Amino acid sequence: MTSEACSGSRCARSGTLRRRVMDEDTAVLIDMAPRPEKGDSYGSTGRPSEPGGHQAAACRAGTLANPRIADFVLVWEEDLRLGRQQDNASRDKTALHRAWRETFLDNLRVAGLHVDQRDIQDEDSAVHYVLLSAPWAVLCYYAEDLRLKLPLQELPNQASNWSAGLLQWLGVPNILLEDVPDVPPEYYSCQFKVSKLSRFLGSDNQDTFFTCTNRHQIIFEILAKTPYGHEKKGLFGVDQLLSQGVFRAAFPLHDGPFTAPPEGLRATGLSQRHILFRHWAHWRKWYKYQPLDHVRRYFGEKVALYFAWLGFYTCWLLPAAVVGTLVFLVGCFMAFSDTPTQEVCSSADSFEMCPLCLDCPFWLLSSACAQVQAGRLFDHEGTVFFSSFVALWAVLFLEYWKRKSATLAYRWGCSDFEDIEERPRPQFAASAPTTAPNPITGVDEPYFPRRSRVHRVLAGSVVVAMMVAVVVMCLVSIILYRAIMAILVSRSDNTLLAAWASRIASLTGSVVNLVFILILSKLYVALAHVLTRWEMHRTQTRFEDAFTLKVFIFQFVNFYSSPIYIAFFKGRFVGYPGSYHSLFGVRNEECAAGGCLIELAQELLVIMVGKQVINNVQEILVPKLKGWWQKFRLRSKRKVGASTAAGQAPWEADYELLPCEGLFDEYLEMVLQFGFVTIFVAACPLAPLFALLNNWVEIRLDARKFVCERRRPVAQRAQDVGIWFPILAGITHLAVISNAFLLAFSSDFLPRAYYRWTRAGDLRGFVNFTLARAPPTFAAEHNRTCRYRAFREDDGRYSWTYWHLLAIRLAFVIVFEHVVFSISHVLDLLVPDIPESVEVKVKREYYLAKQALAENETHSCLFLSCPRRVAPAQHSPTVSSAPCSGSQLWREFTAPPSPPFPIVRQGLLVPSSYFLNWAPLPSWPLNSLVAQ
Repeated sequence: MTSEACSGSRCARSGTLRRRVMDEDTAVLIDMAPRPEKGDSYGSTGRPSEPGGHQAAACRAGTLANPRIADFVLVWEEDLRLGRQQDNASRDKTALHRAWRETFLDNLRVAGLHVDQRDIQDEDSAVHYVLLSAPWAVLCYYAEDLRLKLPLQELPNQASNWSAGLLQWLGVPNILLEDVPDVPPEYYSCQFKVSKLSRFLGSDNQDTFFTCTNRHQIIFEILAKTPYGHEKKGLFGVDQLLSQGVFRAAFPLHDGPFTAPPEGLRATGLSQRHILFRHWAHWRKWYKYQPLDHVRRYFGEKVALYFAWLGFYTCWLLPAAVVGTLVFLVGCFMAFSDTPTQEVCSSADSFEMCPLCLDCPFWLLSSACAQVQAGRLFDHEGTVFFSSFVALWAVLFLEYWKRKSATLAYRWGCSDFEDIEERPRPQFAASAPTTAPNPITGVDEPYFPRRSRVHRVLAGSVVVAMMVAVVVMCLVSIILYRAIMAILVSRSDNTLLAAWASRIASLTGSVVNLVFILILSKLYVALAHVLTRWEMHRTQTRFEDAFTLKVFIFQFVNFYSSPIYIAFFKGRFVGYPGSYHSLFGVRNEECAAGGCLIELAQELLVIMVGKQVINNVQEILVPKLKGWWQKFRLRSKRKVGASTAAGQAPWEADYELLPCEGLFDEYLEMVLQFGFVTIFVAACPLAPLFALLNNWVEIRLDARKFVCERRRPVAQRAQDVGIWFPILAGITHLAVISNAFLLAFSSDFLPRAYYRWTRAGDLRGFVNFTLARAPPTFAAEHNRTCRYRAFREDDGRYSWTYWHLLAIRLAFVIVFEHVVFSISHVLDLLVPDIPESVEVKVKREYYLAKQALAENETHSCLFLSCPRRVAPAQHSPTVSSAPCSGSQLWREFTAPPSPPFPIVRQGLLVPSSYFLNWAPLPSWPLNSLVAQ
């Protein structure tokens, strides 16, 4: 491909120019792309039927999949009927979008990409596909610029699984293990340097040296930085064009279809996508290990780390689910054999209870027998053991995940990505007011003052606090709804409804709360996006961490506010007969006869299970409906007689898929689930079981979504799960404190223990012990006496038993959390964060990288000079040779050139070794110098 000259005053500029270069500056463009030759199999997007066109080789060595002619695709649609019906404003907008699009594509050509356009058109509409691929010179330049890590030495595959090792040691057949074909090899790797090209494995084969994910990352980097207008105004990058509607989609191509290949094709010839479908995304593989190395090779480290964490978390849920189920079964047995429960059910009319509202009738405690039995399912001695078990389980889970994460980060070559390799975000680079040296690399980078960012973060925090206040207001409204609903239902003539008034109000309130949660979540996520962009975070990782923290704070309050109210506030500020407390004129809620713990369990099951069911239905039905509509809409545009989906071009088939929406929602769903499993586990020991069942479905559901239903995402590197790990650690610490207070203040565990120690070991008379008598004034007013749950004297004052129990409860909280935290810290010290074997391999890799790249070599360099604003036909460039050090080469310039070295400002040094190490040798057409 040859460079194209700029026309008129609108010159196409490379997207990687430093921001200080002004629009009026001139430059000389040098075409460095290799010439298409017969037999070439990389880099071109030319049509196979056209002269000189050739196809890109398959991205994976040894694959028998059909070779593709592009790595990345841009799509836009055009309604031809609007051209005859548009008004002036619409016509101007269409013309502006067309100009932006043409400028953007011209700049992509200047940046060195091969650009080919394919159109599907009928009388009324057209779909335009722009096929992009990067030639060898561009790939090499950007691989070094992006600090990609490429292999130096191959290693035997060292993937291991602790459960597989345990089963092998026990001699038990492992049904979870499966041989997956085409296992990706492991390597010692280091950052790519063109001057050391020969040191890297596979450097003699340009077709397979860069993987598919490498090519996608490089092309997307160019797309993210290429301008289509003035950069200071934010007119750059494909993301802006997508948001403006200039393009409809931008995505890398899948590696062929996921359906089965023709019969007789060997397993080694399967495409990567089909291997993932057959051995990972298929529903029949729900009990098999995930092929994480294959996932990482196809989708990148970020997606692979998510599935690694999800699989690890699901595996660890198994012991928690087993223990929780056993504790629940113990509760089922105790519900019918418990002495206080039997006393309630056999009390007949012994305990007449005070009205639950102003106009509600008196009622008998024996009518709440079923509720008390249900409450005993979750409130018994086994709950204390299970709460301690889950607290320690969560600590061990996080400690061993740190080890697993460190192992995967090393094996996948991203253990120092965030600290050294990650580059500034394009949006940050364009908007930053100044530059400053990077303290690690020493390279001049865009810089935004820390003080200004802190001010913006504080301002954003105020907005977050306001949204949290909105959630609290919604919670208050739900509390009032429950109180009013309980009053209305209790007045019913139906005896059964009146008896279950509190439970009906609580259940319907939970459903209303779930609706509020889902609505507010959508609104706040959009607001968090705007706030995070305004805060100007330097890297994509910091940007995502800031966004994640904002959304999680909101979602935490959104999802957990109602359970927290039931667990720690409901029934605490009721007052006593004759002196009830009220909120906005409505009497405060009381706990039902079975206690608040059963209501908390009900709330958790409604929100947790209800949210999981809704999410799974959405993930199954919504993509199918959207995908069906997308295919119907696009195929209706095809010409009559055109080929069906079986004969579609790969970019057409991928465009019919839904866009990939990232991993944020997936992480958020699982982390909120982790909170339900740990923070309130004292109230619902079945929570781990429901989470385990959901996650078994979730893994395959997400796998199918990525492999079959979504366009291929751009492979992104990641060092770990990001800020989600600190959030999980915070939830774990909060869970210890929460369960301590639940057991102390919401459960009957301590009152039962106190009664057993001080009065009766068999708990006979415990029900009467927990019930106080209404004050004489209240009894005289209603001409009858009644009982209510409290430790008060007859005049309404707290009894000495209340204060004794309060001291015991506070002491229990302190002892419980100190014991659990102490054991947690001991476990933290005993379990190293990084396995010793991984530390040795990291040191070995560092040594090999230093040996491979630390040698100083002297290069023969070419010095090119060319007059500014002079056409190449009138002046020929001067070529001279001079020795220079490759490590010092680019330090002589105020701005590095754009790929593939098209910018010459006053003079450009290019090391000859940069080209001599390549095979085949790219063309160096000095006569193609073009003056701007």
